[in-house]
Amino acid sequence: MRLALGIRYNGQAYQGWQSQRSGLTVQDKLEAALAAFADRPVSILCAGRTDAGVHGLMQVVHFDTDIERAAVSWVRGTNRFLPDDIAVQWAQPVPDAFHCRASALARRYLYVLSQSPVRPSLDAGRVGWSMHPLDGAAMEAGAAHLLGTHDFSSFRASACQARSPVKDLRRIAIRRHGEGERCRWHFEFEADAFLHHMIRNIMGCLVRIGRGDERPEWMAEVLAARSRLVAAPTFSPNGLYFVGPLYEAHWGLPAEATLPGPAAAYDPPP
Repeated sequence: MRLALGIRYNGQAYQGWQSQRSGLTVQDKLEAALAAFADRPVSILCAGRTDAGVHGLMQVVHFDTDIERAAVSWVRGTNRFLPDDIAVQWAQPVPDAFHCRASALARRYLYVLSQSPVRPSLDAGRVGWSMHPLDGAAMEAGAAHLLGTHDFSSFRASACQARSPVKDLRRIAIRRHGEGERCRWHFEFEADAFLHHMIRNIMGCLVRIGRGDERPEWMAEVLAARSRLVAAPTFSPNGLYFVGPLYEAHWGLPAEATLPGPAAAYDPPP
């Protein structure tokens, strides 16, 4: 039987998602918990790897098992062995053809940024920070240059293992919450897939534009250059959340992981 799980985690204490010798990754903790519950080793695959300090609102994983237990038992049983900052949200049997990474038609991220003259304290590690006021209209104008299918080499980390830098960035929504010099900004991103550090590198450029250090048109110049050397420095991982992948409805996953219609008719909201 192939089983899919939805996972939520706070990434502050971990060295990213992918397993490492240290054992201090989200994957290591989850596989250890699954092995304790199943009483045998369990190897998982994920929909999208996250960096150290990055959080997951709905990471999706899958694995094969010959253990037959109710879906709710996998949720409660695995959570019993997980640390408090990682929790399985749901479990769902899926067809053998399902692959959490290859079957995903889109992936979504959220960056939460605190605009304040004073650095975050209670929210430390969970929000990014700008001490300078930001111009939302300028950032939206800059972000518009990135929409569509492009070569995103200028926003790609040197260690990126993706086969191609060409991605389809379908949506960037920028929303401000609150007024005055203290407020929150939400940056929502949706694409077919993302490069390593792609969102953090885009965020660095958007904040530079928002502060007035660059014109919105500068984003188009950075994109066209196809060189990491011309873009802004990589922004902090604090505040970055993997919202999760999206799949076709026929896989039978929960609504938050499912496209609103057939893939051929999918049109991301404006």
